[in-house]
Amino acid sequence: MVIPQTTPILLTRNLLYTGITRAKKMLIIIGAEKTVKYMVNNIDSKKRNTGLMRRLGQV
Repeated sequence: MVIPQTTPILLTRNLLYTGITRAKKMLIIIGAEKTVKYMVNNIDSKKRNTGLMRRLGQV
């Protein structure tokens, strides 16, 4: 999993958790240690307006 130094809004604990839990056999994290630590401590999650429910027909 590549974790670039990017805008903090993308560096969330949820994104890191998703990457870790989707690994099947092995996970190698490539990125700065301070960026990974920031993600672990960043519990801030924003409301996402994806339109998914509309696309699924208001299921």
